[in-house]
Amino acid sequence: MAFISELIGRPVTDIDGKRIGTLKDVVAHSVGMFPHPVVNAIIVRAAGGDRAIPYGDLAALLSAAIPLKRTLDGIPPYEFQEADFRLVQDVLDKQILDTDGARVVRVNDIELMRINSHVVVTNVDVGFLGILRRIGVERLGRWVAKCLKKDLSSGAISWDFVELLVHDQAMRLKVPSAKLAELHPSDIAEIISDLNRAEHSDLLNRLDLKQLADTLEEVEPDFQANLLEHFTDEKVADVLEEMAPDEATDLLAEMPKDRRQGLLQLMESKEADEVRELMKYDEDTAGGLMTTEYIAIGPEMTADGTIQHLRKAGEEAELIYYVYVVDADERLVGVFSLSDLILAQPETPITEFMHKRVVSVNLETRQDDIAQIVSKYNLIAVPVVDSGHRLHGIVTADDALDKIIPTAWKKRLPRFFGASQ
Repeated sequence: MAFISELIGRPVTDIDGKRIGTLKDVVAHSVGMFPHPVVNAIIVRAAGGDRAIPYGDLAALLSAAIPLKRTLDGIPPYEFQEADFRLVQDVLDKQILDTDGARVVRVNDIELMRINSHVVVTNVDVGFLGILRRIGVERLGRWVAKCLKKDLSSGAISWDFVELLVHDQAMRLKVPSAKLAELHPSDIAEIISDLNRAEHSDLLNRLDLKQLADTLEEVEPDFQANLLEHFTDEKVADVLEEMAPDEATDLLAEMPKDRRQGLLQLMESKEADEVRELMKYDEDTAGGLMTTEYIAIGPEMTADGTIQHLRKAGEEAELIYYVYVVDADERLVGVFSLSDLILAQPETPITEFMHKRVVSVNLETRQDDIAQIVSKYNLIAVPVVDSGHRLHGIVTADDALDKIIPTAWKKRLPRFFGASQ
């Protein structure tokens, strides 16, 4: 085992022991399904200029001096392949995406290991120990850490979880779409916060519409607007259609009025009408905070009929923990939870197990009052009704508690009520 920082600058000699230069870089590439890149060449800094030497012409690589199997004149230059990358030039000190920790980190060192007749890249070091090793004080650092009872060994990331954030000549970020698809939207949101404007724009462009909408819902509306600033109106409209109506309303409120109206015209009429309805209310009232994605059924339904309905309509709702019961005039007459529904016999009418005394708020109820109600009754969501007790939407607990719990903390709370859970 060796680290790239220890190898760089080591002398390279030919078969006769004549020094021809020093190691400048190591070339590696991925091989099939093998998770670790294999070294296939080195770059030597020589008197006549840099020289690429195939790995097959090395007698050894992980040694104090790097001997060749023949004279330099007898070695044909290495021909670079499209998948090749240089460990020093392309990886060391560069940002990488750690798909296991879901974070963007900087590479401080790279670990190499011999496996059979090959040398492979095993880990990258993103910790403080990698920095100490490069400045030649690793042993001193370990000693100090031991005295202070600190662990400096936690900075290694297996190459299995590494994706290079490579830039092409146009400075576009090449981010692995397949690995991004495996991450939770909140993880992608944190990664975006570590990137600059050009980088996070390229990353967002690699997400599908649903994942992009879910990711945007994990950041503040003003940052959402900033992220979408250079997107076309057509794409922004598509994203708004994928977002929950209340989230889409908050995002539109952060955009210039002229663009806001244009986006509403580009959206599908149903989604646009839902957003326009929410925009009528002050943002600190129940009307401004509520979402129109909820499940409501008539009182004539049975438990089994409700379950069948949920299977068809559940994907359209943000919250399916509660099911609301409304009469023919959309007046709220009852509510029950999924646990109530599951425990009921299939043929049981919902009127027999629904709760008829429903805690609700008015369209104009202030956010502080909503938060107190949610906290007092331990609710996951509270229904919003007008003066005629007609149901208009629901305010979820995270939106209601926004003023009580700092947003940075609220975003990290478990979401027990999302349709994707």
